[in-house]
Amino acid sequence: MAQTLTEQSEGTRSGKKWVYLFDEGNASMRDLLGGKGAGVAEMTRAGLPVPPGFTITTEACNSYLAEGERFPDGLWEQARSALKTIEEKTGRGFGDPHNPLLVSVRSGAKFSMPGMMDTVLNLGLNDDTAQGLGRQAGDQRFACDAYRRFIQMFGKIVLDIDPTLFEHALEAKKERKGVATDADLSVDDLRELVDEFKSIIRSQIGQDFPTDPYEQLKASISAVFRSWNGDRARAYRENEHIADDLGTAVNVQAMVFGNMGNDSGTGVAFTRDPSTGDEHLFGEYLINAQGEDVVAGIRTPRPISALHEEMPAAYAQFQEIATRMEQHYRDMQDLEFTIERGKLYMLQTRNAKRTAAAAVKVAVDMVNEGLITKDEALLRIDPKHVVQLLLPRFEESARQAAVRDTRLLARGLNASPGAAVGKAVFDADRAAERGGTGEAVILVRPETSPDDVHGMIASKGILTARGGATSHAAVVARGMGKPCVAGVETLRVDLVNRSMSVDGKTVQEGDTISIDGATGEVFLGAINAIAPNFSEERELSQILSWADDIRRLEVWANADYPRDAERAREYGAQGIGLCRTEHMFFEEERLPIVHKMILSADEAARIENELSQLEEEANRGGRKDPRLQERLEAARKRAETSEAVRAYREALTQLLPIQKGDFRGVLGAMHGLPVVIRLIDPPLHEFLPSYDELIADVTALRIRGNNPAELAEKERLLQAVGSMREQNPMLGLRGIRLGILYPAIIDMQVRAILTAAVELQQEGLDVRPEIMVPLVGTAAEMRFARERIERVAQEVLSETGVNLHYKIGTMIEIPRAALTADEIAQDAEFFSFGTNDLTQTTFGYSRDDAEGKFLLRYVDLGILPTNPFQELDRTGVGKLMQMAVESGRATRPDLEIGICGEHGGDPSSVEFCNSIGLNYVSCSPFRVPVARLAAAQAVIAQNATKSDTR
Repeated sequence: MAQTLTEQSEGTRSGKKWVYLFDEGNASMRDLLGGKGAGVAEMTRAGLPVPPGFTITTEACNSYLAEGERFPDGLWEQARSALKTIEEKTGRGFGDPHNPLLVSVRSGAKFSMPGMMDTVLNLGLNDDTAQGLGRQAGDQRFACDAYRRFIQMFGKIVLDIDPTLFEHALEAKKERKGVATDADLSVDDLRELVDEFKSIIRSQIGQDFPTDPYEQLKASISAVFRSWNGDRARAYRENEHIADDLGTAVNVQAMVFGNMGNDSGTGVAFTRDPSTGDEHLFGEYLINAQGEDVVAGIRTPRPISALHEEMPAAYAQFQEIATRMEQHYRDMQDLEFTIERGKLYMLQTRNAKRTAAAAVKVAVDMVNEGLITKDEALLRIDPKHVVQLLLPRFEESARQAAVRDTRLLARGLNASPGAAVGKAVFDADRAAERGGTGEAVILVRPETSPDDVHGMIASKGILTARGGATSHAAVVARGMGKPCVAGVETLRVDLVNRSMSVDGKTVQEGDTISIDGATGEVFLGAINAIAPNFSEERELSQILSWADDIRRLEVWANADYPRDAERAREYGAQGIGLCRTEHMFFEEERLPIVHKMILSADEAARIENELSQLEEEANRGGRKDPRLQERLEAARKRAETSEAVRAYREALTQLLPIQKGDFRGVLGAMHGLPVVIRLIDPPLHEFLPSYDELIADVTALRIRGNNPAELAEKERLLQAVGSMREQNPMLGLRGIRLGILYPAIIDMQVRAILTAAVELQQEGLDVRPEIMVPLVGTAAEMRFARERIERVAQEVLSETGVNLHYKIGTMIEIPRAALTADEIAQDAEFFSFGTNDLTQTTFGYSRDDAEGKFLLRYVDLGILPTNPFQELDRTGVGKLMQMAVESGRATRPDLEIGICGEHGGDPSSVEFCNSIGLNYVSCSPFRVPVARLAAAQAVIAQNATKSDTR
């Protein structure tokens, strides 16, 4: 206690307490002491056999890094004071050649980052203390082994010397002596290695290995602080979404030795199987070894169950401690231990990392065991665990083997999760042809376009050299539940020679590749994959059932085809929030009809719109005006004789039953549930060949001069595409603007939707169509659309004599719509936020250009906290959404409001949607279970916040 007061007085004099003895901390101090420090403090307080030590706080790390790698005032003095406490508790002296105290220096951030930062063991050794350690232990070989390990680790971690220099020296020594393992080297061999290691350090840094233990300690603490900003730590934090400003604590702890003979050992164990979640001790240990030997793979560890035979007393004690720790923390624990001459010491306990399958099983089992509540179980599941369980994934051992075998070809953006193996194919037609026969193919393109959809459907996965996480390839792939790796900048796709190359490696069409959409990795050859089965995921079904009992938000799905709707329903979707009609136009057998409609649309629409205006004038009382009647007759005659009008009407007549069949499929699959069908949205030129491709075709046909009919058709297409080109198509003639200029397209689609619904209702199905008007920006646009839709609806219902309930609403995807939501709500019964376009128009970003040019760099620099196309921008886009919700419901209190952009499946965005009172979120079918869980977690978090404020 006296030392504790001394240590506290040091902290007071310096103005800041930087150091905590293990018996001063507890499990609640993770922010300050890190997970490891809080864990050993809690074990110490529980009376477990923990070697004494102290923790330097995460605040000290941040101060050190902020001050140009300088210890903050008072830190070193507090550390030395705490070290004296360890000396008193162990009865040993730091640097004492007769009775030396050795310590370990380990990192320990708030969140577990296994292997990402640095550790130094056996610190305090020099020639004199090594002799003293040998005498103290009665084993000079053990002391020499500890000494050579320390020099090797200090050289690598603290002095930043190439570790292979030490490894090669060690391997050469074993080879000369004809031994297989380190443990087989003699004491003289180890003394020689110590000298060799010192020589390596001298030659690399121009200085001798430091022999002052205090100098060693100060340098090691600094190295652990610096490792917070090491490349692997940064990469891990980015992948796990761990903040960069948390810092790492440093734990200095008295060493205990597992390499003191056959009655000593070291190991790592989990209280449950981290792969499966099964309830039994799982881990490994080594006899006569130190901790790094277990993880380095130098010797083959034994399963923890075998310790029961070799050291039954230590095993029984460890088993009892493991049970206590799991029950104390009420979570699966990751434990590190050392046995020194038969005595067990606990070095660490922390919440264990686990696979998706284990996470779900452990959570359910712990509820059933009474350890945790259902709410706690729901919070234990990371939404990405749900994704992993529902998508094909590579066996981890097979993936690691492929990396070792240098079959990792490239890395890109993890655009759509899942694993896929297939033969590389470089155009959509060939992918559709080969995939249609049952062959597994991966579609490889520089980038995809809507023309590639049929090939994407037939492929197991998609790989592109360009494009971001919300590019066409990524969005369509996620909607289909197909793996996609996009934006592989190092990939060179040669469409002429049907090949791709990266760093001198070439893949020809037909070669097998594997892509991992969860990691963005591309491999040569095939990797074994595990296929999921949702119906067999019993624990996941239980978790989602608990989530459904709690959540307020409904979860709908985006689905364009009956198969997507059926999958969505299987995953628990409560409706379809977005059915995109234009995707149906891209199917190969329909494109000629669509082309005919588009090529005749301008002239036909001009003639029909003129006729429609004259008829409206006549209906308003102008039938007695002879001049108006003449103009009306002339307009009718033009419409009757116009080839463009004939072709236009014929195309729409042909498309009507096709579209009706599409809608029957989706509405039928979702009977009893709402289906939001969006009217045509993209510019018409997207359904035609690209302008550049047509220029090339026309030029080639003119040169050859052997096919005048094809040349005429291509020139006609080229003229049409040229006339439709826009500087900025995203903000051009699309959505409701297209519907106002070409209202017959709206008429055809509405008739197809409602006729399909009427037929299904007549067959006894409960169908609930909701017609969504895209890109509305003014109340007048919404009013025009509503009047047009209602006119067609009355025609259909009058013709069939059926009373059908339907809704008319709009997608809120431009800022003006959000700002005038009160006016738009006068004619809209529902809103659906299209957050992809709303994000583009709010930021003024072109999505693909931004992600390819600067957006990810913005995130790296901290200009943006996250990619706003992946996680909703709450302060900008979110504020517009909240305004639209409040003003829309002020006009229409029962206004149904949802979200149908990609954000509908992002957990953070789901939480925001819950907070502003949306009715539902809609996402791709494969994200439905994720959204169900996230919606429940949002309610739990909201309730906790309310409780804290009371």
